[in-house]
Amino acid sequence: MSDGAVPEPSLPDEERDAFAKGVAQFNDGLFFECHDTLEEIWSGARVPSRDFFQGLIQAAVGFYHLGNGNRPGAITLMRRSLARLERYPGRYAGVELAPLRDAVAGWLACLESGGTAPSRPPTIAMAAGRPA
Repeated sequence: MSDGAVPEPSLPDEERDAFAKGVAQFNDGLFFECHDTLEEIWSGARVPSRDFFQGLIQAAVGFYHLGNGNRPGAITLMRRSLARLERYPGRYAGVELAPLRDAVAGWLACLESGGTAPSRPPTIAMAAGRPA
């Protein structure tokens, strides 16, 4: 697109429901389950939204690794997640993406510096009035 905007995905009802389920799983700390749910959408997604879904999946897997004591794996996946999500605007596909990126970046900085991570992982906020 000439203005640099990334078109939003057009999800059929079934995938929209799966996306809402994946967001809820992420927010409930069910990161492995979130990965599985969002991977179903990602596998059928086409550019340009494909990296968006993969970035969310990588964030979930990063927190899954962290929960299993795999700090290096968490760092790697959080870096990959941020690299994929950085090309999208602050609000994309109904997700308040800027706060999520900021939170993941904060966790990543903490993990890379050897600091103590916050007690609770971030959540994915949806834009007001916009279902997943």
